[in-house]
Amino acid sequence: MARIRSISGDTSVLLAAGWSLTTCEADAAAVPGDLPADCAWLPAEVPGTVESAFRAAGGQAPDGRSLHDLDVWYRIVFEARGACTFRFHGLATHAEIFLDGQPVLASNSMFLAHDLDFAGTGRQELAIRFRALNASLAEAKGPRARWRPMMIQPGTLRLARTTPLGHMPGWTPPVAIVGPWQPVELIHRGAPFRVRSTRLVAGLHDDLGVLDASITLDGTVTEPVELLCAGHAHALHRSDEASWSGRLTMDGIAPWWPYTHGEPALHDVAIRVGSTVVGLGRVGFRALAVDHGADGKGFALVVNKERIFCRGASWMPADPAAPAARDPRHLLTLARDAGMNMIRLSGTMTPESDAFHDLCDEFGILVWHDLPFANFDYPAADPAFAALVEAEVRQLLDRRQGAPSLAVICGGSEIAQQATMLGLTPQQAAMPLFEETFSAITAESVPQAAYVPHTPWGGALPFTTDEGVTHYFGVGAYRRPLEDARRAEVRFASECLAFANVPSPAALRRDDLNNPASVGWKRGVPRDAGADWDFEDVRDHYVRALYGVDPEALRSADPARYLALGRAAPAELMEAVFAEWRRAGSPCGGGLVWFLNDLMPGAGWGVLDHAAMPKSTYHALKRAFRPVHLGLTDEGLNGLGIHLTNETAESRRLVLSLASYGEGPHPLAKTATEMTLTPGSATSTTSHALLGRFFDIANAYRFGPRAHEVTLARLADAETGALVAEAAHVLPGCAAEPRDIGLAVQTGGTPDAPILTITSERLARFVTIDDERLCPDDEGFCLAPGESRLVPLRGAPGPAPRGAVAALNSHPVAYGVAA
Repeated sequence: MARIRSISGDTSVLLAAGWSLTTCEADAAAVPGDLPADCAWLPAEVPGTVESAFRAAGGQAPDGRSLHDLDVWYRIVFEARGACTFRFHGLATHAEIFLDGQPVLASNSMFLAHDLDFAGTGRQELAIRFRALNASLAEAKGPRARWRPMMIQPGTLRLARTTPLGHMPGWTPPVAIVGPWQPVELIHRGAPFRVRSTRLVAGLHDDLGVLDASITLDGTVTEPVELLCAGHAHALHRSDEASWSGRLTMDGIAPWWPYTHGEPALHDVAIRVGSTVVGLGRVGFRALAVDHGADGKGFALVVNKERIFCRGASWMPADPAAPAARDPRHLLTLARDAGMNMIRLSGTMTPESDAFHDLCDEFGILVWHDLPFANFDYPAADPAFAALVEAEVRQLLDRRQGAPSLAVICGGSEIAQQATMLGLTPQQAAMPLFEETFSAITAESVPQAAYVPHTPWGGALPFTTDEGVTHYFGVGAYRRPLEDARRAEVRFASECLAFANVPSPAALRRDDLNNPASVGWKRGVPRDAGADWDFEDVRDHYVRALYGVDPEALRSADPARYLALGRAAPAELMEAVFAEWRRAGSPCGGGLVWFLNDLMPGAGWGVLDHAAMPKSTYHALKRAFRPVHLGLTDEGLNGLGIHLTNETAESRRLVLSLASYGEGPHPLAKTATEMTLTPGSATSTTSHALLGRFFDIANAYRFGPRAHEVTLARLADAETGALVAEAAHVLPGCAAEPRDIGLAVQTGGTPDAPILTITSERLARFVTIDDERLCPDDEGFCLAPGESRLVPLRGAPGPAPRGAVAALNSHPVAYGVAA
């Protein structure tokens, strides 16, 4: 059923406050009356979990035990009279519900919502028992698993419909997701009818908006039934005694676009039955198709007949102890500000809140939505299991009917990959539940979305990079050179570019993680189960390759320098890989970085730290993801490839400049040309063509001593001179040793909006800002000799800015009152 936002006459209240919880031994209390009168109750918030409640109270589980060993009881006293409904949006995981001490409902999936109708009698008590997960797993029985992934423990979790979050040692905190993790809603029924089902499908055919709708009520009504949208009204026709359906078409409707390509227009929609209005929220009108390319091996989304290069990251809950409980606006705003037009919800995590999806609709951010399955050999042949998960998927997708941001539904994460990597052939690993059943449900419930059975998926093996959807870690975990980003012929990377990304110096001071050689440092570094290396080793490999230093020696001898290079390497690699993937002629349809935000303190995979503070990689992606983009690639004897993209709906008159610098203040090669980038265009040229003469810009010919170190490319507005896009190409081992380059900084702006002005007499590579209190809007850029860069600082009003500016090839320069 499509998500109903409101029905006139009904009133809805979220039961967020007033809850308390207690714990007891597994199966010690079967009903609320069995609980000891003197048991200790903690205040709790809903949505939330027992883990988040204990943390809020400043404590841990009794005797330091795992919360999964204990039964957890929630209770609340509420007022209700007359016809009412409880709506439990998500209970983790084995839950029994009691109303005034009597059992009324049970649930065995955290992904399934339940409605409970009751007659309110005044002051009443609701209690929920969450059975100890470990006790339930000890009793769980199912068919023998054909493969056993090491990443998620214990293996019996495949038999329980709960999240792997908290059960993946090496990269998630050991949180216990137990409790009402989604809202509990109390509905007082006052409308003249109940809605049994609704369906909503929005589409776009050229400029014609098409809205199909149907509604089924709990009885016959005689009043007219109308579909309302965008100022239009359309009478629905009766299809049986209690059902109505129809199609509303609207010429010239404002379409919904990913915000990188246009306006994400939304339109209110409702069904009016007589004088009663059923609010169905907002819909967007857009068309979506998958472009598989001329060879049939590709995967690229086409929205409103325009090919979209999808870029973004995998979403992680802002609070892993209470997934889907936090307001997603701040994280989604940061994603949008970085140029991300797609967010992935991974099957290793949990589905997200309605607020998350509403904001993605509003912001124009596409959603790749894994269903909540990952890695395991699930007992799909068991009829009871199959029926349960089919109900989960129908419910989850029905709530997203009409949502224009929902672009891809994926059966699950790394299931087919695990099967084939652990010895099965693709034919042996075939799973009709994912490859057929969920595909059919997707087509029925959310036809606006494409379906992919697994991620990765495609090719002779599911994880090959040159066909379908892949998880690309060639540049990254597999330590391939940068050239592999082209050699792999990636068609779409739903995961990529995982590094142990170092947080800012201010964030490390905040979390007391200043020493990378300390024992505590490694707790925040991701590691794959069973591997004898971690993702800091991966980062260090590229630090050695890019800068010609020994990172292990630096770690103890000069930790600040070790961390500075560790911030730079992943950032420069991410810019370079996306320059390759976004060039004209690239077969790649998109790339989603593995982790938007960290789950815990330290050098995690996120481009934002666990407190949502940007890292250097966030700013790199902000440059790489611009709708008007400039990229450089090393083409060897053919010089540098210069790649220009304009995804916007407007022509842009721009000046493209190219300059190469050595250690001095003057360019050794320089040129500029004016050009117009038409809407939706992508084009490439070369440095040879732009310079019009020979210059060994890639240091490929090597006829004599190397003349330069760095080449900078700039796109500037032809009228205002404002910088629109930028890119840099640095020759290996160059501009990486600190020296005096004349780096300088001045503070300015206003107390509420401070600005740093940064200049350099010689080229500055990878400029960074370490402010004691404020967050810079940009860093990691290169400065040409004599160039000025204005960088706003963000944060709460307070003392004047104070800190230091540095570059990879410069000593730090202090600013502020203590400079």
